[in-house]
Amino acid sequence: MSKIISQENKVSKPKKYLLVQRILDIVLSLISLVIASPLMLIIAFLIRLEDGGPAIFIQKRTGKDNYPFNIYKFRSMRVNDSNLQAKELKKYQWENGVPDDFVFKNSEEVNPNVTKIGAFIRKTSLDELPQLFNVLKGDMSIVGPRPEILAITDCYTPEQQQRLQVRPGITGWAQIHGRSDIKNGEKLALDVFYIKNQSLLLDIYILLKTIKVVVTAKGAI
Repeated sequence: MSKIISQENKVSKPKKYLLVQRILDIVLSLISLVIASPLMLIIAFLIRLEDGGPAIFIQKRTGKDNYPFNIYKFRSMRVNDSNLQAKELKKYQWENGVPDDFVFKNSEEVNPNVTKIGAFIRKTSLDELPQLFNVLKGDMSIVGPRPEILAITDCYTPEQQQRLQVRPGITGWAQIHGRSDIKNGEKLALDVFYIKNQSLLLDIYILLKTIKVVVTAKGAI
């Protein structure tokens, strides 16, 4: 996999904004972890109780500038499908980029391997809580385009690589406009809009809108 994205359509950001964004990421993730830690312990216990498997699921995702990183999520699927990643790699093989009409949710939503607690934490987005550690590490930001699996980003065209110019986020502009319901072409346009218009005010707006989206569970897988 290429580690450096195309310089075409590269968007530069003021260093002051990037510094403030990083400080806010650290502060908000620390506060959120302190507040959510009791709930996270309960979720981890329930996952272990249901089938005895590990509570945390770790997967390679594509980060800023096309660099891979390990994303953390609460495990929502059973551990008996050891060939899942190999199936994903075979599933996504597009020679001319990811199709505009591709919807990741459509290919993943009907899955018998999702556990009972897994279905609940997916619907409520609680499975994403461990990504606060990714934010602390600097792999991710609170706000940004959602990180894709490597098998998908390996198929990106130079135009689609535009969404890799910033750190991926726990929530983002595309997430408050449909989350998993929107097609790839629309998601790309929304992510590029965010990248070109990044600001603290926009980030705050996205965070506030995210609360409503999570409460209504709109577009959740």
